[in-house]
Amino acid sequence: QRKNKKRVPSFRKLLKTSKVKLDNKLKNKQFKHQSVAKKYRKEQRKLRQAVKDVTSRTSVPLEEEYKTKHAAKRKEEEAEEEALPLDMMDEDDLKLMEDLAQKASFVTRDLSSSEPVHAKKRKQESVIGRYEKMPRRMQTEPEKELIHLLPIKDKSGIIPQTMEKPVIGVAQNEEDEDTEEMEVVEASSEEPQPVLTTDELLIQRRRKLQEKKIHIAALAAAILSDPENSIKKLKELRAMLMEQDPNVAVIVRKLVMVSLMEIFKDITPSYKIRPLTEAEKYTKVRKETQKLREFEESLVSQYKFYLENLEQTVKDWKQRKLKKSNVISLKAYKGLAEIAVKCLCELLVVLPHFNFHNNIIVLIVPLMNDTSKLISEMCCEAVKKLFKQDKLGSVSLGVVKVISGLVKSRNYDVRPEVLKIFLHLRIKEVEVKKDTEDITAKKKFMSYKEKRKNLSRMQRKWKKAEEKLERELLEAEASESKEKKLKLHTETLNIVFLTYFRILKKVQKSPLLPTVLEGLAKFAHLINVEFFDDLLVVLHSLIESGDLSYRESLHCVLTAFHILSGQGDVLNIDPSKFYSHLYRTLFRLHAGATNDDMVIVLQCLDVMLTKRRKQVSQQRALAFIKRLSTLALHVLPNSSVGILATNRILMQTFPKTDLLLDNEAQGSGLYLPELDEPECCNAQNTALWELHALRRHYHPTVQKFADHLIAGAPAEGSEALRPDLSRRSGTELFETYNMKGMTFNPPVASVTPRKKVLSLSTSFL
Repeated sequence: QRKNKKRVPSFRKLLKTSKVKLDNKLKNKQFKHQSVAKKYRKEQRKLRQAVKDVTSRTSVPLEEEYKTKHAAKRKEEEAEEEALPLDMMDEDDLKLMEDLAQKASFVTRDLSSSEPVHAKKRKQESVIGRYEKMPRRMQTEPEKELIHLLPIKDKSGIIPQTMEKPVIGVAQNEEDEDTEEMEVVEASSEEPQPVLTTDELLIQRRRKLQEKKIHIAALAAAILSDPENSIKKLKELRAMLMEQDPNVAVIVRKLVMVSLMEIFKDITPSYKIRPLTEAEKYTKVRKETQKLREFEESLVSQYKFYLENLEQTVKDWKQRKLKKSNVISLKAYKGLAEIAVKCLCELLVVLPHFNFHNNIIVLIVPLMNDTSKLISEMCCEAVKKLFKQDKLGSVSLGVVKVISGLVKSRNYDVRPEVLKIFLHLRIKEVEVKKDTEDITAKKKFMSYKEKRKNLSRMQRKWKKAEEKLERELLEAEASESKEKKLKLHTETLNIVFLTYFRILKKVQKSPLLPTVLEGLAKFAHLINVEFFDDLLVVLHSLIESGDLSYRESLHCVLTAFHILSGQGDVLNIDPSKFYSHLYRTLFRLHAGATNDDMVIVLQCLDVMLTKRRKQVSQQRALAFIKRLSTLALHVLPNSSVGILATNRILMQTFPKTDLLLDNEAQGSGLYLPELDEPECCNAQNTALWELHALRRHYHPTVQKFADHLIAGAPAEGSEALRPDLSRRSGTELFETYNMKGMTFNPPVASVTPRKKVLSLSTSFL
């Protein structure tokens, strides 16, 4: 016997073939049903055509009679004609017979045709005549087919039972459709529906809105409970962003936007999903892995479509563009755009690691310069939060690049708030303060000689395995390296300084200049030393030009001294012109609008005098203390507290300035208060008489500071300040006693109204 070489099919193959057979069987069954239906429709069509032909023809009894009587005679004549050979006839006789055959008589012609005999001759017959001669169609009912039922037996006998068979076919369906269309037309032609009242419309709207809310909540709950198996519901929820009901479209779209935002915040993974490579697509993986891949791919696509919908909503509002459907008005688009921007800002902050984050940055940054104050503030706050939580610096670098490109593309015509975002970068903290990696001592491993000396062979073997495991753990637990951070921060700062220097060079009269100077003051310690000379020259030229406001000039001074207090200590640069400028412009401050500039003045004094105490002469310190005491008389109480706190620090830093508390003159010359040079005003020949006026100030904190300074600013004793006042700087005290939005009630227990007025007048001398 021959051996059967055919292999037995596996179970998987059997399953596969059985599935193919079932599919073929199903297709054959469907094809058979289609063929039967097609054949039935064809028969019905023929039947209808036959009925139409019968009804269109009139009964002609003459034709039937003629056919019955002369049928046999015709057969005989035809047989004779066939039997008679034509070659036995003459040519003339044959021609005559052909002519007679063409001229048929009334008896020999077919009466079933309605066409006359000489139709060819009547070429110009009228249209009306032809229409009148056309046969009329008689409206006949089709024959009803009967179904014989079981008979009924009665006393009289057996009674047969029948019923009409319902005709189900194409004709019946067409007639039903025609009747439905006629009913719709008749319904539309009838009277219109009654108009609903306002209350009824509101009730109907509330009911629709409640149904939509329940539907949205059900979809969201189902998605959150099982995200991997609810992608279709996510699609359904996203499709509701295109709600077309004009009564509830705006509210439904807003609710769907916020719901999708919260859903994506919950179900997105904590890593970025990358697209699969071609090799990975065709690699066989486990069922769970394949299911996870499909879920991630669907999630990314739905997230992308959602972001595109939000972007399109914002663009439609910006372009004042209406859709063809006109479901939502232009006024409602503003509310939709605000919700869309809010969702984008939230996703920007919460999902900085996920896909399309750079696309969100590109969309949010231009909106920081938007004319709408609400949208601009939302975008700025989102970017600030993003800077605050960015520990590595890669996200901050992306935002800074987009902002720099925006400023340059708009030709530096942007709002100052856009550049103020740079002040919230965390670069200064990371650069100045060392990371925990640097503070914590690195673990030291034993060298080979130490192991050989102190451990046995078995112990060395175990020690080697232990150290290998510890190294792997350290690599796994370690955060991003400091080198990578420094590299990202350096690139970020280069872009920031490039933007600042371009504005200083090209648009010096721009409203962005105060923000630029403030930013330079914040990051001045990180500027390369090579740029210090040029930058100080530019700052001095800006001050001398006279085009700057007082606040801008103060920012220039603060920036210059921040530069000199950092790496600029090694440079031999004389900043006396900046001292003279600040000394000269101190009296521009008053109790009006410029009172807010006192913060910058106090910061300048701290950097110029306190931190550079070794480079400051006694004459300069005396001159500033005297002028600040005079200034404290005509500013608001919070400014007076800040000035007196600064004077206290200066008197403790420069002990020899206590000679201002003595009435005796020290040296020759008179004090020249109107002179603008602090070195030449002879401040050693005056006294701080302003402190006696400030002792009668209506603010109790100002009184305490005045008494404290008159006593020589002691650290201990009855005239010493409380710890909450002595441990705080002038800037902090200024912010603490700021009177914006506050009302202060002066004590009146031991002061009469007349004395109160006198004390107020002396305090403003």
